[in-house]
Amino acid sequence: MNTVDKLASLKDMISPGISACTGCNVELTLRTCMKVLGPDTIYAVPPGCMGGVGVVGWDTQSGSHIPVFFPLLDNVASMLAGIKLHYERIGRKVNVVAFAGDGATTDAGMQCLSGAAERGDKLIYICYDNEGYMNTGYQRSSATTKYSWTSTTPVSDAGSGGKRQHRKDFPMIMAMHDIPYMATCSPAFIPDMVAKLEKAMEASERGLAYLHVHNPCLTGWGIRPELSIEVSRLAVETNFFPLYEVIDGTFVINKEYKEAKPVEEYIKQMKKFRHLSAEEIADIQGFVDQKWNRLKQLAAL
Repeated sequence: MNTVDKLASLKDMISPGISACTGCNVELTLRTCMKVLGPDTIYAVPPGCMGGVGVVGWDTQSGSHIPVFFPLLDNVASMLAGIKLHYERIGRKVNVVAFAGDGATTDAGMQCLSGAAERGDKLIYICYDNEGYMNTGYQRSSATTKYSWTSTTPVSDAGSGGKRQHRKDFPMIMAMHDIPYMATCSPAFIPDMVAKLEKAMEASERGLAYLHVHNPCLTGWGIRPELSIEVSRLAVETNFFPLYEVIDGTFVINKEYKEAKPVEEYIKQMKKFRHLSAEEIADIQGFVDQKWNRLKQLAAL
């Protein structure tokens, strides 16, 4: 059975009417994850986009068919460990999943997630990477790409400014925790995401499984809704967001192109980068190339 038929055969765990922004890849990611992980799953959705679009039943038209709770803080990784332990004690096998992101995973939630990895907590942690916070406008985080416009790092009328630091390589940070499974995913490559979700379920019986998903914020990044999947595809095809997995310490690259597209093809799709000079684009390209070459070296070991 191919992936499309497989997903079609699975029950949708979210009722119709979810009120995410039109074209939002995060909603597609969550819906896919819920279908693949199935009904024997408990979700925690900490503060972020997915907490305010009806997933937990706040919206009059939506809700979920499985347990979903909305913790008030981003220390969700530490909270879930006790839930998993409870079900193990009563002899019931369930997937205990955090669906987090919105900048907070890479900032406020990092220490709790690192602790869960160090303890070997048997969880699945899915981080949707939208490169910032959306609580009061689009704000910068350590996941924000260098030179990006955000409401807290605006560009000047002269066309310069934005964030002045390169973004944190959070997937690599998690891989270095020696957890059983770490992978990057993109909603533009659903079969790859489904395969990795299935591996995460198996790996979470031995310790933490971490998935890092590329998810553009349409309003924050300045992307037309009909281009959201194309932008995620270009992120992979330019090596800006490479698809790879780390299985018990072994690096495997999942998508490799004979000739990657220039990163400019990716960043020119977004309003948050409209102010960039040729030198700034070249700086981002150099950073992407450096990270890609490092990844290839790790995969060759």
